[in-house]
Amino acid sequence: MNEKSDVVLAYSGGLDTSYCVLYLQEKGFNVHAVHINTGGFDDNEVAELDKRAMDMGAVTFLSINNEQDYYAKCLRYLLYGNILRNNTYPLSVSSERAFQAIALLEYTEEIGASHVAHGSTGAGNDQIRFDSIFESLAAHVNVITPIRDQQLSRKEEIQYIRDRGFEWNQAKGDYSINQGLWGTSIGGKETLASRYTLPEDAWPNHCTEESPKELSITFSKGQAIELNGERFDTPVALIKALNHLGHRYAIGRDVHVGDTIIGIKGRVAFEAPAALILIKSHELLEKHTLTKWQIHWKKQLADWYGMFLHEAKYFDPVMRNIEGFLTDTQDTVSGTVFLQLHPYRFQLIGIASEHDLMNSDFGQYGETNKAWTGDDAKGFTKIYSNPEKIYYSINPKQKPR
Repeated sequence: MNEKSDVVLAYSGGLDTSYCVLYLQEKGFNVHAVHINTGGFDDNEVAELDKRAMDMGAVTFLSINNEQDYYAKCLRYLLYGNILRNNTYPLSVSSERAFQAIALLEYTEEIGASHVAHGSTGAGNDQIRFDSIFESLAAHVNVITPIRDQQLSRKEEIQYIRDRGFEWNQAKGDYSINQGLWGTSIGGKETLASRYTLPEDAWPNHCTEESPKELSITFSKGQAIELNGERFDTPVALIKALNHLGHRYAIGRDVHVGDTIIGIKGRVAFEAPAALILIKSHELLEKHTLTKWQIHWKKQLADWYGMFLHEAKYFDPVMRNIEGFLTDTQDTVSGTVFLQLHPYRFQLIGIASEHDLMNSDFGQYGETNKAWTGDDAKGFTKIYSNPEKIYYSINPKQKPR
């Protein structure tokens, strides 16, 4: 290569992307390290990423803060839908990738780079998420994937980095950590097989609070706006504050097992205090403020939305249709949820809302009926039982024995 080409690298500062900085420059590229901040990184951490990338030979470093866009175009729908993959995982990492890929492509076009690169392996979902978006939106850009193409182990990457005069902590290299607004994923060692969970020291945050804490979260049309009566300028700011609080109790830890896009089973640990607290609080508020059939159809469409997002189909037009439905269901989802935080767990206590459908003017379950009489109930039951009554009258041998 006579003249160096520009490559924009999706840079997280972890082992894989640090390897990519060194490898790509050795292959004759001008490496532009771009960090897409979808939450979880403060100014000091970004400054550390900047220094690491430049020390390793990147020609430029840029951190793009994409938190507000990420929330507005994705996270609020995950909250509206109470979406947990396999009833466990709040899509912490898989929900970020589309927005990181879009921002990366925009910068690639801005500087006129001919190549884009990422550090995904060949055994995971992220390679599909990044590549499919690059293919859909910028097929003319060349994609480079060093880790996937060389089938490198983490041990080999660490040795490569050390051979070039850079230190890398072996313990740190045992795990791949992806930190974001909606949660942090941790993969490696124990998650590569089925038997064990992470040891305590492998979790990024540890329990420092022992005393239970009362907490209230106020929602307005499905979006969280207050913690303990304190109003936040943006939902993103509230999520950050709730993450900080939840981390002190080590809330939100779990291990997700699921089906990958490439057809194998995958296992990953995660901690997502804000996501889990908000989803479960929002879900409780909806149980009080939505009708039976609103809740039923929300569950069906939300499950599809989460699956499509997980499997790199964010740009399918049906996603915008589902977003419209989910948004429309939130008109009455306003009120305050009360809960308690404890070490490693939280407990939902109750709600207060002007839209609460448990309004005592109509009756109290198991106690009193105010909107109907006993005769009304008898007549209703008689008509309600008609389908089964007719069926067994015509087919008496089918009666359960």
